[in-house]
Amino acid sequence: MTVKGLINGIRIIVESDPDAASRTAAELIARQIAEKTDCVLGLATGGTPVQTYERLIQMNASGEVDFARVTTFNLDEYIGLDRQHSQSYRVFMNTHLFNHINIDLNRTFVPDGCAGDIPRHCAEYESMIQSAGGIDLQLLGLGHNGHIAFNEPGSPVNSRTRQVDLTAETIEKNARFFPTINDVPRHAITMGIATILEAKSILLLALGEAKSDAVDAMLQGPITQSHPASLLRNHNDVTVVLDEAAAGKTSVVDRSAISMD
Repeated sequence: MTVKGLINGIRIIVESDPDAASRTAAELIARQIAEKTDCVLGLATGGTPVQTYERLIQMNASGEVDFARVTTFNLDEYIGLDRQHSQSYRVFMNTHLFNHINIDLNRTFVPDGCAGDIPRHCAEYESMIQSAGGIDLQLLGLGHNGHIAFNEPGSPVNSRTRQVDLTAETIEKNARFFPTINDVPRHAITMGIATILEAKSILLLALGEAKSDAVDAMLQGPITQSHPASLLRNHNDVTVVLDEAAAGKTSVVDRSAISMD
């Protein structure tokens, strides 16, 4: 069963399981592309969006969505990993999406973790987004501590694309993708909070019980830099797609806090 509603200005869609939630997220992205065939998408990495990307690949193969004129900008990249490194986010995106759809790879942008001048590269990345007309739809995941992209707790609301230090918690969570925890990079390039909030619309996907505390704080806790995702409530066009497990600690499942549509 799908539950739709509104909490503190954010549209909520709760699906029964990760498969259904991922399908819904893919359909919302496809709808954006259908409405504006040359749209600019902001994309995320990590385990959460993989099923959404799989569904988009299927939709592209069946002719339901066309990426031929789409431009993409990824949220982040590890510093020190080149674009051929198996754990770079460029390889992730090629593996899980780009190599399987009809997108022009020259219109897919991921920060360069090996740029010689990181501050200059970050400024250029911001300029590239602006030159493309800004991001029409930004896809986000949600960290256990409330981070969005690599904007850890305490990230300023006016932050832009920049180098950041990864917290011990984030390093530990990402260690499963590397041979050992010592191989996890300690720094990254990330779009800032202000960059994300300038997207015309935002789609956040969160799955699993382990994200339920972060979801609850995002939707119903105080709006604070200590929980970066809560700052999304300052945006006027945000949709959050959850499975029932991720929604479990909020009043979404009670339906009483939601204006049904």
